Amino acid sequence: MASCQLNAAEKIEVAKALERLVVDVFESGFPISSPGDFNSVVEIAKAVRTPTICALTRAVEKDIEVAADALKSAEKPRIHTGIGTSPFHIQYKLNGTPEAVLARAVKAVQYAKSFVEDVEFYAEDAGRSENEYLAQVIEAIIAAGATVVNIPDTTGYCLPHQYAERIAYLINHVQDIDKAIISTHCHNDLGLATTNTLAGVQAGARQVEVTVNGIGERAGNTALEEVVMAIKSHEELDFQTASIPKNYMRPAAWYPP
Repeated sequence: MASCQLNAAEKIEVAKALERLVVDVFESGFPISSPGDFNSVVEIAKAVRTPTICALTRAVEKDIEVAADALKSAEKPRIHTGIGTSPFHIQYKLNGTPEAVLARAVKAVQYAKSFVEDVEFYAEDAGRSENEYLAQVIEAIIAAGATVVNIPDTTGYCLPHQYAERIAYLINHVQDIDKAIISTHCHNDLGLATTNTLAGVQAGARQVEVTVNGIGERAGNTALEEVVMAIKSHEELDFQTASIPKNYMRPAAWYPP
C-alpha cells in the first residue's frame, strides 16, 4: 500500500471531518516517536473537543509520561498502551517470559491510570497468542484499571471464525470482562481486515479500530468506510452505526505517521 504522511495542519483538517462524521475516538499519534507526532496529538486535542483523544505508547514509563504530557489539553484523554502476548513476541521481540510480560502489562496500565482515567490496553499479536495466556493478561489488566481491551490481529493472520472465536473466548473466560470495552484491530495482509472486524463485533467487540481508506502499514488496516457501509447494508446484523446507545459501539480512527 502506498505511504501517506500528513502534517499537523492536514491531520487537524481530517480530525474535524471525522468529528462531523461522529467518529468518537481519535488515536492521534505516538507522541514519543517524534516531535511531529507529539505536536499532532497536542494540536488535535486543542482543535476537537467532542471525541476522545488517544495517544499510543509502548509499555514503557517514558512513553506513557510523554503521552500524558501531549494529552494535557484534551477534554477526554486516553492513553493506549500495551505489549506483545504471542509466543513469537515474548520470545523473539521481547526476549522475556510470559510472567515478565504479564507484570509489565499490569505495571504499564497502572502507570497510565495515574495520569488519565481512560486507559486502553493492546495485546500485540493477539491473533497468534495462546487463548489461556491472553485471557490471563486481559483479566489482569482489567483488574489494573484498563477501560478498553484491544485484541489486534497484528499480522493479519486470522480467518474470520478464528478471530471471532478469540473474542468469544475472552468474553466467556475473563472475569469482569464486562467492565471493559473489547476492541478490534485488524490488518489486511490476507485481505480479511474488514471481514475479521465484522466477525469480531458479531462475537461481542464494541469498538472497532479503523483507518480512512484502510491506510496502514504493509497491506493496510480495516477501512472505516467499509465497516460502516457493511453494517448499514445488512439490516439483519444486530448492531448499528446510527442512534447508537452510549458505549454500544465506538468507531475509533487513527492517523498514519
